[in-house]
Amino acid sequence: MSSVLSRHTLTRRAGLKALLFTAAALTVGFASAPGHAEDKAIKVGIMGGEDEDVWKAVAEQGKKHGLNIELVTFNDYNQPNEALDRKEIDANAFQHKPYLDEQIKQHGYKISVAGYTAVWPIGIYSRKHKSLDELKEGAVVGVPNDPSNEGRAIKVLEEKGLIKLRPEAGILATPIDVTENPKKIEIKELDAGVVGRSIDDLDAAVVNNDWAAKAGLTKEEAIAWESKENNPYNNFIAVRTDDLNEQWVKDLVTSFQSDAVKAALDTAYKGTAIPAWN
Repeated sequence: MSSVLSRHTLTRRAGLKALLFTAAALTVGFASAPGHAEDKAIKVGIMGGEDEDVWKAVAEQGKKHGLNIELVTFNDYNQPNEALDRKEIDANAFQHKPYLDEQIKQHGYKISVAGYTAVWPIGIYSRKHKSLDELKEGAVVGVPNDPSNEGRAIKVLEEKGLIKLRPEAGILATPIDVTENPKKIEIKELDAGVVGRSIDDLDAAVVNNDWAAKAGLTKEEAIAWESKENNPYNNFIAVRTDDLNEQWVKDLVTSFQSDAVKAALDTAYKGTAIPAWN
């Protein structure tokens, strides 16, 4: 009887030790698994091209804050927000607020602005005129024909006093929304990639800076620039709304908003990108 009790006691003690060991192991495991450990890569979605050089500089700055930034490149503007929503990446940096608002409206994404990066003002370019004042009656001005860029280009023409639009036209304005056109300017809708290359056949062209570079246009050929003040087209770092107050998000924004990255922007975009955090 006593030997049986002894064996039961030993068995219970062994079981208790095993249970305590398991509990301790679980405690250590949970303690060593924070939301974003320093050695875990923070995946940031960007568009391929010049942005890669800029974000390499951001990654270097991130190391100072204990961040391991991994870049994930995309070639389709619809992909980065979808990937962020699916938790395939942790942040993205490629868009402006009107675009995100439209994406949220369409897909219900819970994505928020974490911090601003840069703005690429649209330019009005010309090889025939040195200023907007030189545009004569009936001048032909090219604009991109895709909804997002066309609306922005036409708003620039209004901003510069060349036309007036219906107040309700909004960011998706088209030539149909023009209510006043004192110089009877002909607004010629062209593919975004064609507008800049057609500059010699136009009096002026409203061109996104990335397409301007591809068309061989220089900033010296711009006769006017979109204002950067209160510009809704400032680009930004976006994260899932649930992550917005995480420390790594704040450190990521700080890493971008630095003098080193400002210099990288200037080099990569040849002075056409303006920091949006100043």
